[in-house]
Amino acid sequence: MKLLSILNSKLYSKLYSKLYLIFALFCFFNFNTIAKELYFPPILGNQWETQTPESLNWETKNIPELYQYLESQNTKAFLVLKDGEIVIEKYFDNFTADSNWYWASAGKSLTAFTIGVAESKGQLNLTDKTSKYLGEGWTSLDKELEDKITVWNQLTMTTGLNDKKTDTTNSDCTDPDCLNYLADAGKRWAYHNAPYTLLDKVLENATGQNLNTYIAQNISNKTGIYGLFFKLDFNNVFISKPRVMARFGLLMLNNGNWANEVIISNKDYLNNMINTSQELNKSYGYLWWLNGKESFMLPTSQFVFNGSAMADAPDDMYGALGKNGQILNIIPSQNLIVVRMGDDGSDNFVPTNLNNEIMKRVMSVVKINTSIDYDNFSNQFIINSTRNNIEIKNIDANKNNEVKIYNLLGIEIFNQEFTNNLVINRNLIIDKFCFINIISQNQSYTYKLILE
Repeated sequence: MKLLSILNSKLYSKLYSKLYLIFALFCFFNFNTIAKELYFPPILGNQWETQTPESLNWETKNIPELYQYLESQNTKAFLVLKDGEIVIEKYFDNFTADSNWYWASAGKSLTAFTIGVAESKGQLNLTDKTSKYLGEGWTSLDKELEDKITVWNQLTMTTGLNDKKTDTTNSDCTDPDCLNYLADAGKRWAYHNAPYTLLDKVLENATGQNLNTYIAQNISNKTGIYGLFFKLDFNNVFISKPRVMARFGLLMLNNGNWANEVIISNKDYLNNMINTSQELNKSYGYLWWLNGKESFMLPTSQFVFNGSAMADAPDDMYGALGKNGQILNIIPSQNLIVVRMGDDGSDNFVPTNLNNEIMKRVMSVVKINTSIDYDNFSNQFIINSTRNNIEIKNIDANKNNEVKIYNLLGIEIFNQEFTNNLVINRNLIIDKFCFINIISQNQSYTYKLILE
């Protein structure tokens, strides 16, 4: 915490909804299903309008269990906003609204937004080759291969540069000797910090201002999103107060505008940023994680998982996610923003499972159906999990099946053929989460299993 105290001393101190529902529908739905004009807090100061869970007819009896889970996961700060107003704000472990914390890789999404501001101003172009801004030889590749890498590739994690750690290279290292060829740009998705981090230099050379100065002048002073990127080894890490992350969520929820102030004018960029950016990882935009897609990939793995990355959250949710459980979720259909800062102790680069568990509990409070649908799976198989075993039952006993179980890194930890029932010893699965993939008559079924 010594580092944080040092960093804290350096931080800044500083439409109406359209009612399409007729009266009958109004009576049927809860009041909180009707859209409302977004509230924006003043740029300076601590004033922020609030609502109560009771006024929104939320399931308040489920809030204590939500808090209990958050505390068990070493949460520092947790906020839920509805229509821009704070409904839930809870701090743990002597953390306060004025404490500062790191965003980890959630800061990537802020960088993507900043690149969008520069792109809107005509200061750079996503189709520009990266060497236009970093100079030739920014990688160890020959010129022909290096010139295939564009700013777009950096934003979509598709540079093709080798992200695998070795005895002599670090996947975070931005030195040319560390940036080696593995695939042509655009042909491989990999969660690689180094090419992302170099977007800072791309922005600086494109605009003539460093990342912090550019953010301060073009975003912070107009929105109150005050914080700083600090250099830690090869990485740039953004640090701010919890409500700053909530402000960023509000800016995103309002389509890149702060109230009536336009921050990103190119709405096509904004739309592309929070939608599938390439076909390799359909749950990834421009440094944003997307929910509700047909498949997803995770850091350090090339395995493609079927289904939504966070099955218990609304399909339209997208998020800025960072190591040790730094989370900013935006749910446009409900005008909801969820912020979580803390240290979950898992060391996961992207906390999809923690996020799913949190959102499952948030949904039980907000009372939103998340349209979880395992019908294709449940029509074919039944899975029961006990303390000792996992049992898989084939509804059609005449079919031959192959079951594979993968851990969170996409590593296969179990493989066996079966016809009717299969009982798997729980001791084979160390993690709390796993993915069960069953291949039956050339059809593939995947189920994300959470082990209690």
